[in-house]
Amino acid sequence: MTARRKLGALLFPGFEMLDLYGPLEMFAMRPDAFEIATVAERAGPVPAANGPATVAEAGFADLAYVDILLVPGGPGTRGEVENEVLLAWLRDTGARAEILASVCTGAVLLAAAGHLDGRAATTNKRAFAWVAGTRSAVDWRPAARWIETDKVFTASGVSAGMDMALALMARLLGREAARQAAHEAEYIWNDDPGADPFATDWKERRDER
Repeated sequence: MTARRKLGALLFPGFEMLDLYGPLEMFAMRPDAFEIATVAERAGPVPAANGPATVAEAGFADLAYVDILLVPGGPGTRGEVENEVLLAWLRDTGARAEILASVCTGAVLLAAAGHLDGRAATTNKRAFAWVAGTRSAVDWRPAARWIETDKVFTASGVSAGMDMALALMARLLGREAARQAAHEAEYIWNDDPGADPFATDWKERRDER
């Protein structure tokens, strides 16, 4: 049996709950393949943007290696993009990881850590101008459900993280595994990374989050 991949889910104050739990629910459909761990600067409860706290099982000092690193977005990213402790951990841990993945404005943290330089990436359209303005070395694309470049996956806003997670699963385990996970979750998978129905909706309102 193939060893399970360790998936580290980053927490910080003000993270968006669906950015985190949407993808994690998909990966949790395959406990034989993925071991999920939550991590934050310090272990303990971390408040979400508009909901209950989630417990970080490990602090940065306790978790130096993961196979997959998942970075959610949310309003808290505006403060964390200046958090050098978090960015240093992202740089080091991300460099060793097999795959990096962000949802929504989580892309700004991967960008600030240097992981998106020279790559195409996307983010939440409501905050697109802000995120894109933080790192000119990234090829920011406003119309994409998610983008996969080498070892990095970046998803658009909120629910797009679930589509991205299934695409990531398809790469690692095969398309049938991803399709089955979506079926078990009773989720209709948008498996076309270029099908972004919300890009036009938010075209004139790209700096609200």
